[in-house]
Amino acid sequence: MTEAMPTTEPPRPHSHSDVPPDTDGEAPDGPIRGFVWRPDGSTVEVDTVEAIQDAHHDPTTRLWVDLENASTPTLRRIADCLELHPLIVEDIIERNQRAKIEYTAGIMHVVLFALLYEGELAPAELDMVLGKRFLLTSHPPEWRPAEKANVKRNGAGHFLGVGVDHMLWAVVDAAVDGYFPVFDKLGDEIEDLQDDVLRRPTKYVIERLFTVRRELLEIRHAVSPEREVFNQLTNRENPLINPDRVIYFRDVYDHLIRLTDELDSYRELVSTSLDAYLSTVNNNLSEVMKRLTAVTVILAGVGAVAGIFGMSEAGLALDFAEQPGFWLITGFMVALGVAAFIYFRRIDWI
Repeated sequence: MTEAMPTTEPPRPHSHSDVPPDTDGEAPDGPIRGFVWRPDGSTVEVDTVEAIQDAHHDPTTRLWVDLENASTPTLRRIADCLELHPLIVEDIIERNQRAKIEYTAGIMHVVLFALLYEGELAPAELDMVLGKRFLLTSHPPEWRPAEKANVKRNGAGHFLGVGVDHMLWAVVDAAVDGYFPVFDKLGDEIEDLQDDVLRRPTKYVIERLFTVRRELLEIRHAVSPEREVFNQLTNRENPLINPDRVIYFRDVYDHLIRLTDELDSYRELVSTSLDAYLSTVNNNLSEVMKRLTAVTVILAGVGAVAGIFGMSEAGLALDFAEQPGFWLITGFMVALGVAAFIYFRRIDWI
């Protein structure tokens, strides 16, 4: 009796069904960064949920938790550590908010947008949650607040030492300051398009004009509501913002007013450029039509004479000596054509 050889099952290819259920099929988590400030002035950086929870339970510390592309399970674990309201967690998970400020259970949730511009506009939603001793920021990997110039230069401990509200100001100030380079690039592109509209109005120019117009509309939808956010931060009493530091948020508010005014100017410039493009195209079309009309008149006059006399019988039409009619009619047509050409040349139709 032959004994059956044991068989091994070949490895199955990975599929979406193999993803553990707690990941919900999402991309892997980005890094978790926690900055813990202690009363002795030291700042410790941590990168685990457990360390963040321990720091939050210490009533003497101040904490900044920075989440990058965090998954739903990670967000829920951090929310449990910081005792966030479920509505705040839901808004952060959805990532489909407009710029706003909301207060829930003594905690402030601020939504702003960072503007990224590498050939085309890409707004990035930033969620910031401020408590009495902590600040939570959640953002995509394209925009990292810890790497912005003011935070990187001074360090998170510098701002946390003043207060978590000062840390919030550092983040929002970096986001709004990032608008200026984007506006400068758009302004330069609008100037180039204005020159192209007058010199070479092509299909590419009109396509780019409509693209810039759409980008300006996206910026308006992202930035305009932020004025109301900072209006509330600077003009209403807020137990989470120290009155001495309201002036910092007012400075950001002034920047936003300047930017929204500049945005309106850019939109008007683009609309003016579109009108100039249409006028230039119509003028060019009129020039072409004038030249075609002039050529048609010249050829029609010559053709009318030729059709009346019939050039094959021109000699019989005017029976001069040696039948010179053909040459007389031909000369007349040439003279008529030259006269018409000189006339249209004088009125600048040719």
